[in-house]
Amino acid sequence: MSKGNLNPKIFVCDNSRVLGKNIAKAFGEELGSVITSKYSDGEFQPSYEESIRGKRIFIICSTNPGPENLMELLLMLDAAKRASARHITAVIPYFGWARQDRKDKPRVPIAAKLIAKMIETAGATRIITMDLHADQIQGFFEKPVDHLYASTIFLPYLQSLNLKNLTIASPDMGGSKRAYAYSRALESDVVICYKQRKKANVISHMELIGDVQGKNVVLVDDMVDTASTLTKAADLMIERGALSVRAICTHPILSGEAYKKIEDSKLERLIVTDSIPLSKKNIKIKVLSCAELFADVMHNVHQNKSISSNFIM
Repeated sequence: MSKGNLNPKIFVCDNSRVLGKNIAKAFGEELGSVITSKYSDGEFQPSYEESIRGKRIFIICSTNPGPENLMELLLMLDAAKRASARHITAVIPYFGWARQDRKDKPRVPIAAKLIAKMIETAGATRIITMDLHADQIQGFFEKPVDHLYASTIFLPYLQSLNLKNLTIASPDMGGSKRAYAYSRALESDVVICYKQRKKANVISHMELIGDVQGKNVVLVDDMVDTASTLTKAADLMIERGALSVRAICTHPILSGEAYKKIEDSKLERLIVTDSIPLSKKNIKIKVLSCAELFADVMHNVHQNKSISSNFIM
């Protein structure tokens, strides 16, 4: 890699510090210096403690709620723009607020579109993210978006398990495309769960489309929030004769009583990435790092090389 002024700089927001350090290590660079001043009312101000004029910089920050994470990314982007950075790439392992990608009822916002515009306005010239809740969110940006898939991490792990009678499952109709992509790669069957909700995060009814009798099932989803869907699906599949149920979910939001639900369920193992740091350890949860994936893509972006092998499912 070239040295001097052409060398990129990598910076990280507080909520993604552990992942950011691992990405920087895999990339072969030290993290850049940022100091955040905090006021007693909660206001904060990030400050770059080194020159970034004319440089390519990467800012690593997952934007999972609360709003402080998104706000920190926006402030760091704005500061970089005003410090005359040449290229400013927002590396967003988890793009938060993405479930609001359309108007599903009157008088509601399309938050994913709003946040895309905020990130661009703040100064991002490129976005690198992973497993968006909906692929069409890429179209909310006017800047280039590199949409990576965690399947490049999960598939080798699943293959290493050597599971017999493997069946891939989608926990809802919306995830069927993702499930079929995994099934093609693993040459397995597919089943789909059909669920009805009373309201957000509350499932009133769930049915299973397909046969899981005598199968080792792997549920595939982009995120796990309250874990209600995954645990309910796992329990239903065991009732229908499945030998075992595992789940792979890229983004471990794990809010509310998610950890307890996972512990009490028939789910044998939940495999996630470190796009969001876990708030606590759980014997059923295995974390696979996405640091190498992001470091490789960032290196190729910096060198103007193709990254197509990293974002094709």
